[in-house]
Amino acid sequence: MQEQNIPNIRRRNLVAALLCGAVAAHVIVPGRAFAAAALPIEVWKSPACGCCKDWITHLEENGFSATAYDEGNSEARERLGMPISYGSCHTAVIEGYVIEGHVPAREIHRLLEEKPDAIGLAVPAMPRGSPGMDGPVYGGVKDPYDVLLIEHNGEARVFQSYR
Repeated sequence: MQEQNIPNIRRRNLVAALLCGAVAAHVIVPGRAFAAAALPIEVWKSPACGCCKDWITHLEENGFSATAYDEGNSEARERLGMPISYGSCHTAVIEGYVIEGHVPAREIHRLLEEKPDAIGLAVPAMPRGSPGMDGPVYGGVKDPYDVLLIEHNGEARVFQSYR
C-alpha cells in the first residue's frame, strides 16, 4: 500500500512546485501583477493624440489602471503644479505625484517605491523611442532622453537616463 502512495506524493509535489512557480512569476515579473493589484492613475490628454493612447496602453500593460480625460492637459498641469518648462502632451497623477509626458512605467514604479519629496516625474517634449513614441510609425528611431525628478522648487535632476 505504501508503494501506491509514492506516485500520489510525487504528483502533489509537482503540483505544489508548479503553483509556487506561477506565483513567483506574478510577483517577480513587472507588469504581470493580478488585475486587482493595478495602481490607479488619472491621465489628462488631447482626444486626438495617438501617442497618449499608446502611453496609456504601456501603463496598463505594466500594472496600472488608467482613467483618461480627453480635455487636454494644460489646465491639469498648471493645477497640479508641474512647471510648463517640463511640459509634454499629457499629464497624469498617481498617489499625489504628477507624471508629465512619456515617462516609462518602470520609473513610475520606482518613484512610488522610493517616495521622494517631489512634485513628480517628467519627460519633456516627446522623444522618439519613449513609451507611446515607440510604435512602427517611428521606424525604430530612439532619441536619448532623461526622466527628470521635478522638485518642489521647480528644479529638476536626472532620475533615469535612457540612451
